Amino acid sequence: MRVLLKMVLDCDADAAWSALRSPEVFRRVSAPLMSFTSLDDAGFPDRWPDGEHRVAARAFGLVPAGEQIIDIRTETRLDHVHGRHENPVEVRIVHDTGRGLTWPLTLTRGWHHRMAVSAQPDGRTLYRDQLEFTAGPITPLVWLAYWGFWQWRAMAIRRLAPTWR
Repeated sequence: MRVLLKMVLDCDADAAWSALRSPEVFRRVSAPLMSFTSLDDAGFPDRWPDGEHRVAARAFGLVPAGEQIIDIRTETRLDHVHGRHENPVEVRIVHDTGRGLTWPLTLTRGWHHRMAVSAQPDGRTLYRDQLEFTAGPITPLVWLAYWGFWQWRAMAIRRLAPTWR
């Protein structure tokens, strides 16, 4: 099942790209619905490097929601707008193919989260966010929870984007 977001952010693409790779921004756009603590010995890095990062999640900062691996891979590619081959647009993408380690996060069996940014002619940023997941027979119920959380994240991202430099 999928959850999708597409919006134009009031910041430039470099600032949005930096924000996507920031654990602090991840924590800010998730709060207060979810809070995350690094379980890595060194804690959260300033920027997510490619690779696995272990975190603990809490709902509303209080209720343990399990441990998970955030597995980051970044990609830059050129996309052709509207099928045109002239003037391709640079798209930078963060992939997270992590997994839940403990219940209830293990209810989600497959996970691929993509966040993409590309510059717009007016200096703002096109932001696309897609989560694909499966949770077996309870996928529709899990989708409702993820959809609500993604709407929350969208509001927080829109609010914070003008502050990203």
